[in-house]
Amino acid sequence: MTRYFTILFSALAALLMAGPAAAQVQIIQVGNLLTDAMSDPSGPATIIVRDGKIAEIRRGPASAINEPDAQFIDLSDKTVLPGLIDLHTHLSGDPGGDYWRAAIDPPEWYTLIAAKNARITARAGFTTVRDLGSRTDQVTQSLRRATADGVVAGPRIVTSARTIAIVGGHGDTSGFREDVNHVLGSGYTCTGPVECSQKVRKASKNGADLIKITATGGVLSQQGRGLEAHFTDEEMKAIVDTAHVLGLRVAAHAHGARGIEAAARAGVDTIEHGTYLDKQAADVMKANGTVLIPTLMAFKGISERLGQGVYTPVVEEKIRAVADTAKVFMGRAYRWGVPIAFGTDAGVFTHGRNAGEFALMVGQGLSNREAIASATTGAAKVLNMENQIGRIAVGYSADLIAVDGNPLDDVQILEKVDWVMVRGRVID
Repeated sequence: MTRYFTILFSALAALLMAGPAAAQVQIIQVGNLLTDAMSDPSGPATIIVRDGKIAEIRRGPASAINEPDAQFIDLSDKTVLPGLIDLHTHLSGDPGGDYWRAAIDPPEWYTLIAAKNARITARAGFTTVRDLGSRTDQVTQSLRRATADGVVAGPRIVTSARTIAIVGGHGDTSGFREDVNHVLGSGYTCTGPVECSQKVRKASKNGADLIKITATGGVLSQQGRGLEAHFTDEEMKAIVDTAHVLGLRVAAHAHGARGIEAAARAGVDTIEHGTYLDKQAADVMKANGTVLIPTLMAFKGISERLGQGVYTPVVEEKIRAVADTAKVFMGRAYRWGVPIAFGTDAGVFTHGRNAGEFALMVGQGLSNREAIASATTGAAKVLNMENQIGRIAVGYSADLIAVDGNPLDDVQILEKVDWVMVRGRVID
């Protein structure tokens, strides 16, 4: 019970610490300004924020600015850069193997967990996240509104809400009595193109910003039937076509090479994980502009919990089987020219460690600059928000972070963020 009270207290603290709406005018004195990952730090600067947006950027100190009612923020000993973007999170979940808890925990519990993790994620420097799979209905839709309104401290949230899966596949908890399976069911499983198209429309109606599907088997589900394609080509095409007609992009969880290839050919916008990607699948991704979200921290996080009784034997076997490939597959994709953007699968590992992904990406071949771009300008483009976030520029959202040193020289600097602003609100 102590653990539950600790989590509850943290979530309530997140609600109380979100604070009021952003101050009308803020003057931020910057020691070293990095406007985007493709630029170099340009030295001292002053950023003027009005109503949550960047109104002006001036080189040099703030002494000449006459704004008597403005809030002054002194970051003159810090490097300030754009807020980071994580394209694959699960805010309403914490790591572990207790997949069955949804049968006994009320939806309100997951809302509190999500509020707790939203603040942790923002404090880690991630000012926008894409949440790909909620534990229960309306959790992340509600949190999206609460963080936007400043009721809860946290990042900007783009959410798929529930995940669309095949009946009995990854994303559809099974293996229990039929009545228990029903309680654990999400209501978003489908068979056949017509029913799968209908689930996309249902997700859109219920407030999803994009569609998430489990295009192949998964590592953490209880099925030991492999990691290849789950949906038929016709089902995936129906999902993608319906989503795109509704103006929604599609993210596809996919591990096996032929499942990746089929999802990319169907027109999905991003492949999540991509573990067994081969040259044939990579060529289809490149031809269709499909972006890889490698989630390297997920593989690191689950490997850290092996042998501790966290996972069932079937899951442990799958984790061990994928471990070596997880250390090299993104590097292959990079060399083959597959576009890559930043995403971690936070929730599979402890929230707040998201920035550990940078070192893992660099370890597989990206430069520091490319890794940072993948979590700023590149990720913003995946979200179709490249004119709002991902760089420090006039008219953009005031999503800013401050660190010691230059992350272009050492990307691990981003693992310790000292100050965060989301939409003009400082996250304490």
